[in-house]
Amino acid sequence: MARDTRREARTQGASICGHIGATEDAASRCVASASRPDPLFGQALKPALLVLAGVLVATATAAPSADPGITSQTILLGASAPLSGPESPSAVVARGASAYFRYVNTRGGVNGRTIAYKVVDDASDPAQALQATQQLVEQDGVFAIVNPVGTERNLATRDYLNAAKVPQLFVGSGATTFGSDYRRYPWTIGFQPSHRAEGSIYGRYVSRSRPGAKIAVLYQDDAAGTDLLAGLRHGIARSKARVVAAELFDATGPEETQIASLKASGANVLALFVPPDQATQIYAHVNRLGWRPLVVANAAAKVEGAVSIAFLKDPTDVAWRDDAAMKLYRSIMSRYAKGANAKDVGHVYGMAVAYETVKVLKAAGETPTRAAVVARTRKLSDASNPFLLPGIAIRTTATDHFPIEQALLQRWSKGTRTSFGGLWVYRAR
Repeated sequence: MARDTRREARTQGASICGHIGATEDAASRCVASASRPDPLFGQALKPALLVLAGVLVATATAAPSADPGITSQTILLGASAPLSGPESPSAVVARGASAYFRYVNTRGGVNGRTIAYKVVDDASDPAQALQATQQLVEQDGVFAIVNPVGTERNLATRDYLNAAKVPQLFVGSGATTFGSDYRRYPWTIGFQPSHRAEGSIYGRYVSRSRPGAKIAVLYQDDAAGTDLLAGLRHGIARSKARVVAAELFDATGPEETQIASLKASGANVLALFVPPDQATQIYAHVNRLGWRPLVVANAAAKVEGAVSIAFLKDPTDVAWRDDAAMKLYRSIMSRYAKGANAKDVGHVYGMAVAYETVKVLKAAGETPTRAAVVARTRKLSDASNPFLLPGIAIRTTATDHFPIEQALLQRWSKGTRTSFGGLWVYRAR
């Protein structure tokens, strides 16, 4: 599916229109073909092609001293995303960002420049993510990689991008390393709360709501699982709550056996730090065993009664029905992401990242440089992002590279999430 998608993109003009070395005549052909459907995002190509055509025409007018991807009329950004493969549902964040950038272009762009955002399929594979990123940097000449999705795929590209001194902005992963290892990787920064922060919030919540809780943990064997477990232990460190059992999730073994073992520990709290679809299956086994623990589950899981963190406005939450930002969100989706599921909060995430990217680009100067953009990411202070929940601000310092360290708690019930309590704050040390 990945190879077919890329082949279709080439034949329908997506790759041709995004190629910096193409001619002005090629730009005209791209605009002429704008009525064809977008093979990447399933929507009309016209808005995107007009932007990309601007890249082609403007290339000749780029200032000699400008960084790659900057011309007098455009800023070329890029990302790899799982447009195909097992993690393709997460590609919605790229679609959301793309739609917001197109909206910004209709309102004057960034300091008079339009944004071109080229997304290349990585087929959910780290090796292909590296190839796609190299293509974007070396062939397409992007100014920065923005909103790349997935932990393993971003780890696969981080060394390359930092060696090339290309910004890797607002990585779509909660892996703690994207904020904690800033000295080694100064050109990389995350966006969402880290898994360590998320786990710590769960620990503090459990220790307050269930004093003396006995916690059983089922966690995946990767950075996300270990970070969440470490955060949970941090959150309960000063309480009487304790972890009485912790098992690595075995995707190849019988889930019933693992759940029975965790139940036998005497735990009255179950932490499910596993992929969202598997969390739902596992909880079915919990019910069959007649076990009724308090469940906390990482943010994307949809487990009845489970508590998770939230930092974005949910388009399915009736509380935001008349919210100005969500009205804008629905308007952008209907115009620039036709056919997409506007109820998917992943699109909101993409727009939140795109909003912050635009602010950083504007603050980086009339003609932004890569170095200036990275410098701005070290002093973010923004409480205005309309797609985040009220009270959540984006802040960084020279020694704190975790943009979002606040969250609300929500409970999943009957197909919707309901927030409760106030903001929880985690400070990275």
